[in-house]
Amino acid sequence: MNSLTCKQPLLRALFLSLAMLVLSGCVTRVMVTKGQKYPLLYEEHPNTVVVLPPINNTTAADAKEYYSTTIAQPLAFSGFYVVPIEPTAEILKGQGLYDTEILMNQPVAKFAEYFGADAVLYTTITKWNKSYAVLASTLTVSIDAKLKSTKSERTLWEYSGTLVADLSANSNSGNPLVDLIVKAVVTSLNTALADYVPYAQLANTQMLQSIPVGKYHPRHGQDQADQIQDLRLGKDYK
Repeated sequence: MNSLTCKQPLLRALFLSLAMLVLSGCVTRVMVTKGQKYPLLYEEHPNTVVVLPPINNTTAADAKEYYSTTIAQPLAFSGFYVVPIEPTAEILKGQGLYDTEILMNQPVAKFAEYFGADAVLYTTITKWNKSYAVLASTLTVSIDAKLKSTKSERTLWEYSGTLVADLSANSNSGNPLVDLIVKAVVTSLNTALADYVPYAQLANTQMLQSIPVGKYHPRHGQDQADQIQDLRLGKDYK
């Protein structure tokens, strides 16, 4: 076996590594303004939003409930009138619309008919995972969302993001061994008994940071120049 043959796997690996570096270099976090990213929302100015129950694509059965009960407040703080969640569910059931998957396939204009809504918020929980270790524990929540107009059926705003929450605890007794034991025990308890409502609230608040504010916010119509991050292929950005 000659030296060139021996080097072929190494050269192939080097080539693939360089290719991955080039590709990863194309993906950049571009700073854009809200006006650049979401011009349609500024054009239509929706006031009333109906929030549909989220699709839960995780194995956490309670994730849907935690998320549904914590979305209205941050959306209202963002300047929108949110159709109350519980009456929304009752009205939808009265129309025979029980499953979120069925709701996703309904004509958007129907929600203007049912609720007088200008826009509909669709959400999907893609990740709700607890990661447990002796000294550290985290909750990872990933959400996909989009706001669609009931008038034009256009997507006015969309989001895809992840929140990682620390469920561990700190102890400062002055004794490193005691602190280590206490942290291990408390982290275990926090993971088993955690109240996930605050973390769902954090996920929703993070999600809505990029949305242009609505009519009932003091900065309505004044945030077009606000900077937000946009993950895109750098060469495709205009």
